[in-house]
Amino acid sequence: MTVMMDSGIRRGTDVIKALALGAKACFVGRPFNYASAVGGTSGVEWAIDLITNEVSRDLGMLGAPLLTDLSEKHLRLIK
Repeated sequence: MTVMMDSGIRRGTDVIKALALGAKACFVGRPFNYASAVGGTSGVEWAIDLITNEVSRDLGMLGAPLLTDLSEKHLRLIK
């Protein structure tokens, strides 16, 4: 069964946790709605860059070069 996370995603670490537990996708809606309300298109672009950079940085700190490399073993490293 395909699992997709559609609630509670606010940070890059939330995305990483969901994917490490087996989710195939994460939907990040509310932060982008807030960014749109505050900054319009440029706010959404900033929010996309922010979460993308956070996921990339956190993957590096976990020693997982790709999202597909994540597994439950990485969850012990996240507090």
